[in-house]
Amino acid sequence: MKMKLLGLLVLVLGSTISANGAVSEVSWREISKINREGPYVGIVVPNAFELNPLLRSPSFVPHNKFPYFDFAGKHFRIGVLEKKRVIVVMTGLSMLNAGISTQLLLTLFDIEGVVHYGIAGNANPKLQIGDVTIPQYWAHTGLWNWQRFGDGPKDALALEASGDYSRRFGYLKFADYNNNTKHSKSATNLLNNVWFQAEEIFPVNGTAEVRQHAFWVSVDKTYFEIARELKNVKLSNCVNTTCLPRRPIVVRVEKGVSANVFVDNKAYREFLHSKFDVTAIDMESAAVALICLQQKKPFIAIRSLSDLAGDSSTLSNEVDVFASLASQNALDVVVRFISLLNQ
Repeated sequence: MKMKLLGLLVLVLGSTISANGAVSEVSWREISKINREGPYVGIVVPNAFELNPLLRSPSFVPHNKFPYFDFAGKHFRIGVLEKKRVIVVMTGLSMLNAGISTQLLLTLFDIEGVVHYGIAGNANPKLQIGDVTIPQYWAHTGLWNWQRFGDGPKDALALEASGDYSRRFGYLKFADYNNNTKHSKSATNLLNNVWFQAEEIFPVNGTAEVRQHAFWVSVDKTYFEIARELKNVKLSNCVNTTCLPRRPIVVRVEKGVSANVFVDNKAYREFLHSKFDVTAIDMESAAVALICLQQKKPFIAIRSLSDLAGDSSTLSNEVDVFASLASQNALDVVVRFISLLNQ
């Protein structure tokens, strides 16, 4: 009888430990201490070369007692930027890492809003390397419904009736990008068409498991209005002795897109620009935007252009030369934006 009771006790305790094992009691105490000094602005950065300018900046002062908190492979840096309490997290490459990092940031900490920054490919030939863009809307353009070969736009109607598929945002027809030959002006393509799809989201103020859909996600209206004041930020235009033809500018634009695709293809870049009026192209911002939409947190993304995606000219495709300049320019705009939040 005693052995049975002991076995039951072990089972119960084991279940309790397992249930609370994701965040230890010690970790929760540390998180509580951090949150008592909140709320914070969350700063989400993709990679180390984009984060390093912030860590070197005299504007960022780490907390004297708890400068960081490590959890689930993420290193959350706690400090003050321009007199504003901030928590900074580097995501790593891709939509997946950006989404996980942002969700952890919002779940663990008292976050009043999220500022995301980094570099991006450029789809707008009117802008140049080093320009800092602040899109009003973001979309994930990597969620596709790939049509079977032979089916056309009209054949998609039956799938649409199920509710899992939409023709609303249009499609990319691969045959439009075949190489023409002397013998044939057009040809079919086995890849046929891909239709762009909206993400499923489950807002915190909605009903559990009742989905909503989101394609274009707007940044916070107040944040976007504040960004109007960033146009006079003075940006760098030289890396050592290599300089851009004009000093970069800060510009609010209409749209940016993200996907788990590094776009180094002129034809696809021109398609995105003509189809969606896109400027910034990256691999993280839409994921951050979607998480903030679900969690009902204010959000803005600030992306500095590092290259004209897929272009072959020396000036427009020098990402290796100008990535450091673009990263610094993005940070300079972020620092100014944070300072404006205090006003």
